[in-house]
Amino acid sequence: MDPTRQETGDITGTRDKDYNLIWFVEQCLSNVLRLDTYVADAERTGDSELAGFFRRAQGESRKGAEQAKDLLRRRLAA
Repeated sequence: MDPTRQETGDITGTRDKDYNLIWFVEQCLSNVLRLDTYVADAERTGDSELAGFFRRAQGESRKGAEQAKDLLRRRLAA
């Protein structure tokens, strides 16, 4: 993406910064779902260390999604 391009929202109808927050939430939540598979794979092979690592990463992704949703709510309400 060209960093000199002005934010307009002409194409999507949503300003870039709001779209970026929406995208970030979706990516975080998608990551939570993907990591659930990774946890199950690690558990299936008895690797509790790796399962724990993926669970922690999953928690961080949830936290990121919640923080972005809160920020988006505040910005859209203004």
